[in-house]
Amino acid sequence: MSEPDAATLVLGDEDAAFSRGGNRLCFVDPRDANRCIKVARPDRSPAIKRSEAGFPKNLKPLSSFDDNCEEARVYARIDRSIGPAAFELVPRLHGTVATQYGPGLCFDLLRDDDGRIAVTLKQYLWQRGLDAALSAPLAEFGARWQALGMPSRRLLTHNILVQCAGGEPRRLWVIDGLGWPDLLPLAYASRALARRKAARRVADLDSAIAEQLAKRGDRAQFGYHGWLDEAQRQR
Repeated sequence: MSEPDAATLVLGDEDAAFSRGGNRLCFVDPRDANRCIKVARPDRSPAIKRSEAGFPKNLKPLSSFDDNCEEARVYARIDRSIGPAAFELVPRLHGTVATQYGPGLCFDLLRDDDGRIAVTLKQYLWQRGLDAALSAPLAEFGARWQALGMPSRRLLTHNILVQCAGGEPRRLWVIDGLGWPDLLPLAYASRALARRKAARRVADLDSAIAEQLAKRGDRAQFGYHGWLDEAQRQR
């Protein structure tokens, strides 16, 4: 990795990331503790991903393998088709910044009222189960997601954060997996279709929660994604 110039934001080594996904790392923005920056993992760069793709997928432009480019495009479509109400359910995007890992996307960082980074729904269920305190925020989230016709792939528990106040859940936010995956995403142009599809995503989330609860208690069953330890939450 080359030395960063003065205009490049230095995020630290990979261990400084508070979250590590299948393709990206997420760091607290060193300029603002209430924002985070998503970057491509060095071992999952767009160039590496394209080199691993088979023919004819490897003929696609490099941007097709860039999760940040795709997410920025999806956010622009959400902003156009739904507007400000969408940001009741997903964190705001504040643009692109140059980092030592390449271009990064800067988002609001969701913290609890005690300043700790909010945990995923997956971790919350693992630690506390589907308790009474979660029922109302979960129902409100599902109703609003459907009413707005929010575009997403499957709603996965490790892509949803539970933001707490006073130790109790208050709001749920989706942080990844946005956008209609269809070859012709007609739901962007039809609110009625979008609402029907969003309702199916919410129903699928109910099933995902049930599956998660069935595995609860066996840490080996938790998997790779969606766990923040206390050191990570306090960054």
